[in-house]
Amino acid sequence: MKAIVTVIGKDRVGIIAEVCSLLAANDVNVLDISQTIMQDYFTMIMMVDTSASAISFTDLADTLKAAGERSALSIRIMREDIFNAMHRI
Repeated sequence: MKAIVTVIGKDRVGIIAEVCSLLAANDVNVLDISQTIMQDYFTMIMMVDTSASAISFTDLADTLKAAGERSALSIRIMREDIFNAMHRI
């Protein structure tokens, strides 16, 4: 299943590596990635494939959220179909 991951926080070295390592540890493949720095804030959005992950989507979301809180980041994941429905005009 495809999903959208968003990451926001104060810019610092290693954010992309940290998030991608966590995704890889849970067998989540990064399909596309876009990131930018807005003043002092790092922002990133990724499209990922969770179909090979052994943990449930809910557990993955909780894992990402908890890791983000430990690192002073907001890390969220949303199913692609939900994301598309929310942003349809």
